[in-house]
Amino acid sequence: ALGADLKNTIALAQDDRVIVSPHLGDLGAPRSLQVFGQVIEDLCRLFAVRPELVVADAHPDYLSTRWGSASWPERVTVHHHLAHAAAVSGEFGLDEPLLVFAWDGLGYGEDGTLWGGEALLGQPGAWQRVASLRPFRLIGGDRASREPWRCALALCLEAELDWPAAPAAASLARVAWRRGLNAPLSSSAGRLFDAAAALIGLCRTQSHEGHAAARLEALACGLPAAAAALPLLRQDGLWRIDWSPLLPLLMADDTPPVMRAGQFHASLAAAIRAVALRVRDEHGIRRVGLTGGVFQNRRLLARAQRLLVRAGFAVSIPERLPVNDAAISFGQIVEAQARVARQAASVAALPPGHDSMDRHHDRKHRDA
Repeated sequence: ALGADLKNTIALAQDDRVIVSPHLGDLGAPRSLQVFGQVIEDLCRLFAVRPELVVADAHPDYLSTRWGSASWPERVTVHHHLAHAAAVSGEFGLDEPLLVFAWDGLGYGEDGTLWGGEALLGQPGAWQRVASLRPFRLIGGDRASREPWRCALALCLEAELDWPAAPAAASLARVAWRRGLNAPLSSSAGRLFDAAAALIGLCRTQSHEGHAAARLEALACGLPAAAAALPLLRQDGLWRIDWSPLLPLLMADDTPPVMRAGQFHASLAAAIRAVALRVRDEHGIRRVGLTGGVFQNRRLLARAQRLLVRAGFAVSIPERLPVNDAAISFGQIVEAQARVARQAASVAALPPGHDSMDRHHDRKHRDA
């Protein structure tokens, strides 16, 4: 499995074990991509394995996916957040359905939008998206991850609120948002944290990945804060967490920044609990997994875990693997293996002669 493009690792499955490579990092640098190929070659040689199945992320523009296309035209693709969910299930060896909150920066979703604040129900090979953060547009595409003010402006425009402290460059960004120019839809929890940091006034631009979110977490570690109730909207069969009530609170200059940051974290943790309760009422689920880079935030993770346990849920949090994209390669292995097993089981369940009849039908259809 070829992993993700950031925090990259690759994974090699052999018999009943999976070997996860050392951390390779961001594949955007030419040297990183060279090392990526070398590690794959070295692992295969070291364990005397010739891969029979290659798994890559479903994002067509990922460098790891492109590398796989050039090296192994026949491969399986797994969507980013399904791999996150499968990694949790696989690490704990679970054979029961669970509800996984996969919250991170960005990942290519099954509907063609950029996911990042998802709740997935099921097991490896059979996931159902049951909840998500309310989507918003990322003004400037990739630039939104480097300039949190773009995320903050997008939220305010989506909620039809004025942001008095918006920077001068916001006028052009508003035009791009209204016209949908380089402004893809996203449900990213990571970008929501960036927006909150910008609205509080902590950080409008980032010097490194996670800069804004880390400052927001550090600020929130001061005083305990009460949660704001975030509505759960039913849209297209999904529960959508509506973040719009947070915006006036984040922009309230008469409230100390430490209180605003704390309330933001508390509100999202409470929303996780609310979604889990709704899904339990509908599906009887008892176990929840928390994964994705956003849950590197200790304050959010601890509060969400505490609320879920008090509500009677068993909570699984990655222990032997990182919670971020470094576990994607392992999750890809688990998800692909489950699909192969399900496919084999369905073929085995067919009546005798059915498969040969299908092949005969396919030949006739092809000849026609």
